[in-house]
Amino acid sequence: MKVILLADVKAQGKKGDVIEVSDGYARNFLIPKRLAKQADAKALNDRKMQEEAKAHRMEEEKKEAKAIQAKLESVLVKISASCGADGKLYGSVTAKDISERLEADFGIVIDKKKLVLPDSIRAYGKYEVEAKLYPEISGKVFVLVCEK
Repeated sequence: MKVILLADVKAQGKKGDVIEVSDGYARNFLIPKRLAKQADAKALNDRKMQEEAKAHRMEEEKKEAKAIQAKLESVLVKISASCGADGKLYGSVTAKDISERLEADFGIVIDKKKLVLPDSIRAYGKYEVEAKLYPEISGKVFVLVCEK
């Protein structure tokens, strides 16, 4: 009997796989425990439609990431901060600060978790921050930390 796995089953396959198992194993173990469902025409068609939808969604996310990457090339994020007598900032500039400034000034929404700061920014100057937008797609955000 052909079944579609609804969860990972040891020694059988991963979730979403279509496998051939004995009738008894499918009827007495896999289907009652909701580990699999019978692979009839409707179930196979539903699975195919889900895979196509997932592929389409991934393609849209990739296009959006490339568009954001192109926008980031011409962007300079200016962050004003105050410092002490020794020239060091009070606190530091974080990924959250950069993300909020990008959204406020340029309308570019990037999650703070996607911004990779090699070290915390604790002094005035120009910095380059990597933004991991999508697997294999990353952009550069240029940050200028200046005096208030």
